[in-house]
Amino acid sequence: MGAARGDAPGGGRYGEAVFRPEQAGEGERIDFGALAYDDITMARLRALGAGPGWRCLDVGAGTGTVSCRLLDEAGVASVLAVDRDVRFLAERPGLDVLEADITAPDSVHGRFQLVHARFVLMHLPEHENLIAALTELVAPGGVLVLSDAVDLTSDRTPVTPYTTVMRAMWEGLRATIGTDVSWVPSYPHLLRGAGLESVAAEIHVPPLVPGSPISLFWADTWERSRAAMLATGLVDDAAVEAGVRYLGSDECAALSGGMLTAWGRKAEEESPA
Repeated sequence: MGAARGDAPGGGRYGEAVFRPEQAGEGERIDFGALAYDDITMARLRALGAGPGWRCLDVGAGTGTVSCRLLDEAGVASVLAVDRDVRFLAERPGLDVLEADITAPDSVHGRFQLVHARFVLMHLPEHENLIAALTELVAPGGVLVLSDAVDLTSDRTPVTPYTTVMRAMWEGLRATIGTDVSWVPSYPHLLRGAGLESVAAEIHVPPLVPGSPISLFWADTWERSRAAMLATGLVDDAAVEAGVRYLGSDECAALSGGMLTAWGRKAEEESPA
């Protein structure tokens, strides 16, 4: 892919130890993921009612593709786009940008009809506390929508160059920045435990087709997290290169990591007697 290798593992956070926003091409890597998932995300948000009059919060907004589509396609009233690094975000009518760490107390103020976070919580500890904090930001009658990755390379999945590298990636990211997708299938239970109603979930798995956005996303992600993967001892450079070649070939027969999206609605406030 021609991208520079990531930092050596040994502890850190997303955007620091790996996937540094200042690294050339990081915005493009994020956009590959957006091309793979944005249509699915937008269809779900609009089905949940996102539209005119809604005030929205987009947590971990990245390059702002979902934030902008909420304004342009759903016609929402406003979006607050929050990220720890906002270099890929630009304010425009209806779109406010806030550089903040969502794990810090009182980092975001207000109430929103939609609170959305995609590929954020999987990289952070204290999942239940964060879900509770995000629930507090949902206005009565509003919805909390969380999307994160699910690993589909189980022990029974055939061993291929792809599955070998994917397993090393998940283990390397967990050791380096704490990424943990094992709890993601618990989202519906956690949302219900936070007091939300009408909880449901779905999974989308984009097809791994040579040259597709999701295939390019994984190849670039592997390159940027290569040091973390090598540190696991599960792969060497040759194995990573074999995985990239396999991913870009017609021989590829594999399932991408899926995106699980779960949502719940906060009860309307009862009118005073």
